[in-house]
Amino acid sequence: MVRFFLILSFAVLALAPAWSQTTVAPAENVGVIYNRETTFNMKLTTNRGFAPGLEFGRLRTYYKTTYYHISLGELKHTKEQRQSADPLRSRSFRPFIYGKQNNFFVARGGWGVKRYYSEKAKHKGVALGVSYSFGPSLGMLKPYYLAICYPDPNNPGDCRIFHEKYSDENANLFLDENGRIKGASPFTRGFGEISVLPGANASVAFHLDWGAFDEFVKALEIGAMLDVFPKRVPILVTEENNQFFLNFFVNLQLGKRR
Repeated sequence: MVRFFLILSFAVLALAPAWSQTTVAPAENVGVIYNRETTFNMKLTTNRGFAPGLEFGRLRTYYKTTYYHISLGELKHTKEQRQSADPLRSRSFRPFIYGKQNNFFVARGGWGVKRYYSEKAKHKGVALGVSYSFGPSLGMLKPYYLAICYPDPNNPGDCRIFHEKYSDENANLFLDENGRIKGASPFTRGFGEISVLPGANASVAFHLDWGAFDEFVKALEIGAMLDVFPKRVPILVTEENNQFFLNFFVNLQLGKRR
């Protein structure tokens, strides 16, 4: 996945000069014809995550737009490995992640700036520039539940399934690799036990805006984002956890100017 993002980034950077040369507008055409823009962001990250969000921008000058953004996504440990569930007679279970203690969802907000370094063509042009942002984050830890098999005293050789989150008391069962784990519990389990962890986020990206004078926004960003929290986030029991999360991303923006 990281290799894909790097190849895509180099390809865009290599083509950028050609785009800018073919889309430069005369100086007399420079101007701002819209005041505000609203976009829906679809961000794919290198930790196999998806972070949809909204962005609200104000066109300050021809070369500068300020914006506010909000998004929601999940941060994962780099060592997470999905495993197949164990079928049990007529019952089926979801694939599970061995050693996972919590799902970690992050709601991000922030303030940012887009700066363009090439002139935009009046019709169907491509504006080249950079964007950067920073702001607060709210991390949400949801306990991760597993379906664990306990011998049924009334039916030797059969199982009774209990849905449990990790604890010191059940560590030997929660981490059992010899068939006691049948799969992941329903995703909704644990939402009533969410705990919060405040943090901060920042990002920087190479920005391409097609049809910059159009009413409809069509833009692509390739960049990096950093999430920071005051302590290590307990995602996996079996691995060392982090408090810094660096991801590369591709972000497709679709929206409207007015």
